[in-house]
Amino acid sequence: MAFSLKHDPAKNNAQITVIGLVYCDICSNNSFSRHSYFLPGSEVQISCNFKAFVPKTREQVSFSVKRTTDKHGVYRLEIPAVDGIKCAEAVFASSCQASLVGSSSTSCNIPGYKSTTDQIAIKSRHPNLCIYSLTALNFRPSKRDVSLCGK
Repeated sequence: MAFSLKHDPAKNNAQITVIGLVYCDICSNNSFSRHSYFLPGSEVQISCNFKAFVPKTREQVSFSVKRTTDKHGVYRLEIPAVDGIKCAEAVFASSCQASLVGSSSTSCNIPGYKSTTDQIAIKSRHPNLCIYSLTALNFRPSKRDVSLCGK
């Protein structure tokens, strides 16, 4: 009798992607203006909680990780397939939070929007790909540049 140690790929389980971005709010008005710019190299803490519904049991997957923004100010977390989470059926509950940890810029390092749980679930063309886009986070300079932003 032979046993196979091969792992069968999960056909109905979801791959989850959590994304967001970090920018420098030059005018300190909590919006992306023409003077704002994205912040590469900034550190973000991502904490998520997913409830999977599998027959006769309810399981919860929770985690917290740090990610660094890429050259476009985007952070991304890829979570492989989790048993019981099926995006196409939308039968799971989830929540994610992103929080600023540190800025890569010495001239733009005062937290503005420093934490968010606001998210948009984006439906993918692939039935088992869940994409959660979190609201943008920002840092500000220590002093507002009146010549750029006005009073």
